[in-house]
Amino acid sequence: MGDGRIRRVTAIQQNAGMAQLEIRDVGYHHPDAGRLVAEVQAEYVVRYGGPDDSPVQPGQFSAPEGLFAVGYQNQQPVAMGGWRLHEPDDPRTGWASPVAEVKRMYVVAAARGAGFARQMLAFLERTAAEHGARWVLLETGSRQPEAIALYRSAGYQDVPPFGHYAEMPLSVHLGKQVG
Repeated sequence: MGDGRIRRVTAIQQNAGMAQLEIRDVGYHHPDAGRLVAEVQAEYVVRYGGPDDSPVQPGQFSAPEGLFAVGYQNQQPVAMGGWRLHEPDDPRTGWASPVAEVKRMYVVAAARGAGFARQMLAFLERTAAEHGARWVLLETGSRQPEAIALYRSAGYQDVPPFGHYAEMPLSVHLGKQVG
């Protein structure tokens, strides 16, 4: 939605061993999203020496071309993630168009290990597929081994480099067919 109105998209049900995360499509400009984006940027500074400088236009994360969600536990924002649709950069990749690129996946340090990243990723994959995406792609960095482990355990595989970090040696490019 992203237009200032908060709409409860879903409350993912509690699975065995996982705490419940309420996920809301709030839009990139929502104050909770802004706070979490600032936190993840600070984490990138620690891990990589600088913030993520890939081009992100907040409007890209608004329907029908995208979505940006925040996950809440006990009404507190603890996770976020979004996707934006686009055409593949290189038609030789074989990715069916359109693809959804996941951006800004993050869980606050105090809430890690509760399964929230997995719940957010499943939500992003499902909603991207509902909006016509046939592939979900993402880029992460080699200094985020826990993120790489999550994505691989969720079925993501190495794909040809794409986007802003295509030529960067620390980048890991992953994808999964969803539609």
